[in-house]
Amino acid sequence: MKGAQGQPGVSGVPSVSQSGGVGESAEGALGAETRYEFTAELWRWEARADEWVFVRLPQDASDEIAAVPRPRAGFGAVKVTASIGGSRWTTSIFPEPGADGEGVRYVLPLKKAVRVREGLELGDEVRVAVETHH
Repeated sequence: MKGAQGQPGVSGVPSVSQSGGVGESAEGALGAETRYEFTAELWRWEARADEWVFVRLPQDASDEIAAVPRPRAGFGAVKVTASIGGSRWTTSIFPEPGADGEGVRYVLPLKKAVRVREGLELGDEVRVAVETHH
């Protein structure tokens, strides 16, 4: 899969697409929508008895997202539109529970309906696109 700017996507390295410069839209406003594409492994959050499945965003993408001032929802969530295969949905990414040290690391929850539709299982590597909202 190619990144939005025609660059080959590299596992774990975000491919960033924006309508202007870093953190700018075509109108020059900070907090423009930014697209990150990456490959990540599906994992289950073990702290819960029910099945919560996530993928981790790369550290570089997490750092960029955390650096942009924007309204945050509960638990430090950031609203995004996510895409995997033919599935596209609006959700939020969250700082990983217990994340510390090198900075915030965001995780994207994967709904069971998306996992079933795309034929995904725990441990699978999947190509993900995440677009932040302003």
